[in-house]
Amino acid sequence: MQSSVGPNELAQLQSTMQAIELACSSIHMHVNPAAAEAAILSLSKSPQPYQACRFILERSQVANARFQAAAAIRDAAIREWAFLTGHDRRSLVSFCLHYVMQRASSPEGYVQSKVSAVAAQLLKRGWLDFTAIEKEAFFAEVNQAILGLHGVDVQFIGLIFLESLVSEFSPSTSSAMGLPREFHEQCRKSLELEYLKTIYSWAQAAAVSVANKIIESESEVPETRVCTAALRLMHQILNWDFRYKKNGAETAKTVDAFSAGLTDNSLLASRTEFSVVQPGPVWRDVLISSGHIGWLLGLYGAMRQKFSSKSCWIDCPVAVASRKLIVQFCSLTGTIFLSDDGKLQEHHLLLLLTGIIPWIDPPDAVSKEIESGKSESELLDGCRALLSIATVTTPIVFDWLLKSISPVGTLSLLSTLTCEVVKILMTSCMDEETWSWVARDILLDTWNALLVKIYVLFIQLIDNSENSLLPPEGINAAASVFTTIIEYELKAASASAFKEEDGSDYFQASVSAMDERLSSYALIARAAIDITIPILTRLLSERFARLYQGRGINDPTETLEELYSLLLLTGHVLADEGKGETPSIPKAILTHFLDITETEKHPVVVLSGFIIGFAEQSLNPEMRAAVFSPRLMEAIIWFLARWSSTYLMPSAESISNNNRSVHDHDLQLQQSRLCCSFCCDSTQGKLVLDLIIRISMTTLISYPGEKELQVLTCQQLLHALVRQKNVCLHVVTLDSWRQLANAFTNDRALFTLHADNQRSLAQTLVLSASGMKVEESNQYVRDLVGPMTSYLVEISDKGDLKSIASLPDVILSVSCLLERLRGACIAAEPRTQRAIYEMGFSIMNSILVLLEVYKNEFAVVYLLLKFVVDWVDGQINFLEPQETATVVNFCMRLLQLYSSHNIGKISLSLSSSLISEAKTETYKDLRALLQLLASLCSKDLVDFSSDSTEAEGTNISQVVYFGLHIVMPLISLEMLKYPKLCRDYFSLISHMLEVYPEMIEQLNSEALSHIFATLDFGLHHQDIDIGDMCLRTLKELACYHHKEAGSGRVGLGSHAAGFRDPDGNFHDGILGQFLRSLLQLLLFEDYSTDLVSAAADALFPLILCEQSLFQRLCNELIEGQANPAFRSRLANALQSLTTSNQLSSTLDRLNYQRFRKNLHNFLIDVRGFLRTV
Repeated sequence: MQSSVGPNELAQLQSTMQAIELACSSIHMHVNPAAAEAAILSLSKSPQPYQACRFILERSQVANARFQAAAAIRDAAIREWAFLTGHDRRSLVSFCLHYVMQRASSPEGYVQSKVSAVAAQLLKRGWLDFTAIEKEAFFAEVNQAILGLHGVDVQFIGLIFLESLVSEFSPSTSSAMGLPREFHEQCRKSLELEYLKTIYSWAQAAAVSVANKIIESESEVPETRVCTAALRLMHQILNWDFRYKKNGAETAKTVDAFSAGLTDNSLLASRTEFSVVQPGPVWRDVLISSGHIGWLLGLYGAMRQKFSSKSCWIDCPVAVASRKLIVQFCSLTGTIFLSDDGKLQEHHLLLLLTGIIPWIDPPDAVSKEIESGKSESELLDGCRALLSIATVTTPIVFDWLLKSISPVGTLSLLSTLTCEVVKILMTSCMDEETWSWVARDILLDTWNALLVKIYVLFIQLIDNSENSLLPPEGINAAASVFTTIIEYELKAASASAFKEEDGSDYFQASVSAMDERLSSYALIARAAIDITIPILTRLLSERFARLYQGRGINDPTETLEELYSLLLLTGHVLADEGKGETPSIPKAILTHFLDITETEKHPVVVLSGFIIGFAEQSLNPEMRAAVFSPRLMEAIIWFLARWSSTYLMPSAESISNNNRSVHDHDLQLQQSRLCCSFCCDSTQGKLVLDLIIRISMTTLISYPGEKELQVLTCQQLLHALVRQKNVCLHVVTLDSWRQLANAFTNDRALFTLHADNQRSLAQTLVLSASGMKVEESNQYVRDLVGPMTSYLVEISDKGDLKSIASLPDVILSVSCLLERLRGACIAAEPRTQRAIYEMGFSIMNSILVLLEVYKNEFAVVYLLLKFVVDWVDGQINFLEPQETATVVNFCMRLLQLYSSHNIGKISLSLSSSLISEAKTETYKDLRALLQLLASLCSKDLVDFSSDSTEAEGTNISQVVYFGLHIVMPLISLEMLKYPKLCRDYFSLISHMLEVYPEMIEQLNSEALSHIFATLDFGLHHQDIDIGDMCLRTLKELACYHHKEAGSGRVGLGSHAAGFRDPDGNFHDGILGQFLRSLLQLLLFEDYSTDLVSAAADALFPLILCEQSLFQRLCNELIEGQANPAFRSRLANALQSLTTSNQLSSTLDRLNYQRFRKNLHNFLIDVRGFLRTV
């Protein structure tokens, strides 16, 4: 990398530059782009291209050529870093730094940014190699630039370099270097502890040095660029994920006592991006004590006042950067503040809030200015600032901040602002997303951040007084917001009533579309539950009355849409989703209405009764036709599903759990009982349960073709009823449930349900058996599925089946029956296992007959296979030996029949044409077969039978290997390029070879060759999980052979031994082949660094099994190095790989750990130059 060159070298450098310039021009002109890209790539891949790249950077007049030269320096240096001298490494970093400094005024900013980024990346690559003095030298140059000693342009470039450097050291934005994660973490830790605060101080000083010039100038000056870059860098540093204390120990990510330890971002909606800033006490002087925040607010205030007449100023870079930094300071929390009961943080937030208030207050005046043409950016940033403050404070402190300097609190301001934004939404086009949409979402997130804490505090605090958590003004503020929201939602619903187009996704989407927004509304409503529950009751009763009075006279469409929205909102207010758990009555409801002692007068009971009574009217055919549209029924069914999970016939334990860890236990237990007593099992509960079942039957029968309504009924409402055992105990005693089961079994109308709903309804009906005794539950299931199995057997036994099988009605019947039986299989529990086994046993022959008849109907074949998969999966672990033998024999007959017809075998030419993920469904029958084999495997892992000694001689491993023989020919390498099939295949193969490596001897040569070819394919797969499965498989195979051979046994036998072909050529055994393949992958190919540890675990036993081959491969690698220095370095690295860290030949946990470390060091040391030469 010498700077002086002779004439011949100069000519070569000029030739290289011209070639790169021509390639860049060709790409720009779209002339032979492939050849141009190859020319550029050759520069990056050539050994030590640094001199040529420097020449291009210093001499070329083509900006793109210089850009590519910088990229080539980066790629080559990262690749060759291990054998660059210390001088060369420092020289590359210095060259990039000097280059951008010397050309700081260059108009080609993207080239400057690229070279700065390369300098940052190379500095990071050598971070652990450079001495502290060498690092200080680099930073000293940068500091000189940032001080402005060499002009404004150089000052700007210095800041750009630091921005690139911080980005490079942050894990979320760092560049890939092919190095272990430990390297990146060490670099990150070092920068955070030793330099990050200093860099922030430099940026701060740079901004201060140019601020006066900006304020005093009447127009934009070059210093503006410097100030913007400095502010942007400070913002970037505050976004850093601070993890370490001053002593280097990792900090626990907790929020300080000031925010009551309640800030959990996972509880907040994900609409708005924000982050909590917790840099620790070492940053207190530079961020808090220095007056830096006051200076920043003063800078923005001064610029705002001076340039306010220019409407575009709000969105100029320096204004945007200033506001972003101010908003970020609002998220500052943690140990950076003194332990003074939050006083310092209160002062900090009050200072910020004082500066932010002019952006958002008064809300009506600000919104009018925006509607008149002013940019909304400032208001939106003000909303984001409120969200940040809410994230790090309690509601009481949040409200007090503004109240300490004005007559109203911050909650009142938040309420007024939210109401104003919602009112703007009412007047704007509801189909277009405007600034008010964005503001609405940010403000809802702010309410979430505050109110979620209240409901956590209900549990945490001893004093559970509502007033201690939210001041009275806050309750009124929440009520005001909720009232405005309801007004908006009703207006929007009414406006959408007559829209025929699909453009209004906002309301015409499915029931779940508004869930996130309605959850936020519900939190606000619960904050003022005393006010909002009566409001909802009044609004619903008014619309119910309007429908009854106007029936047959007025068009009910608008009212129906309003009811739709009200029902969804009410459901969110009254009950939580539960997310797999049984939801409890919301704490806000339990802690209110404490003065009410009569059930029928409890506001929640009144509201629930109104809705249930209205829903009951849908059973009246005349009312149903006049009022209950499918869309309204969707909302009713959704509400009943959500409501019943919380309030319908709760267990005594559930009621008690509602009040655990609550101060006023007796009062709240009373509230819990009041809310639930009108639907408890001893009073009205059975009546309501019966009503819900009858409404469900009505929706399934009276609304044919309404898919969304049927999905809600089958998969949510009915499923919710059987999810709790205490409800199941009563469900199965009701005539309405027996009528539903009978209709499902015998009513042809229900055959029109979608396949998913058929399966779900069957699953629900079988699950309800958990409310019976064991014998009763089995008889119930037999009665339920008996007619279905009989019908399926009847169809399969028809003499003319082949001639009628293709008729649509017959295919529909077979498909529906299979879907229903699948649902029954999925619902199998230990108590109903016997009945489900008998169900499958009774149709074994019918399944085989239908598979033969429908061999060309892929949809039916898939259903047949999936039924068998689901049945076997639910039964195999419970079967006695004789039953196991029966099921296994059936599965083998199924596999043989499938194979005999070559079902699913697709030619390679056809496979190559399947280029989309959707078309992989062509292979789903093969996936089902693989899942079937995997289910059979589970018998050896989990066996609940009374006799698990395999008395009948059924060897699961032999069965599965036999199945592999059948399935293997149907799966080509081309087909494994499709993710779903590929994952199932490797999951099965890895399991079999890990658990039963000794059975590999039973595979024929064709199947064995196929497995080894697919394992090699999997090693190079881009899916990390598949690569990991293959590496685990290799590890287990090699370990098995090593241990067996060490005990004098054959292990993998002939498969592991090398052999000579008829021509005398020697071929390695399978372990030798994989040793070669794995070394080739690790040393020369691209792969995820996440696989290195798994690769080490596979490579270690492979080396022990094939020591002579490994030594031969090492010698070949060493001899292949023409450079003596490389040869010596590689020899030493290979020696260290197998001897360092006291590594021995024992396959135990400690040696695996040692070898992993050895391999990591080995790859860092040699991979770069091996891929170069």
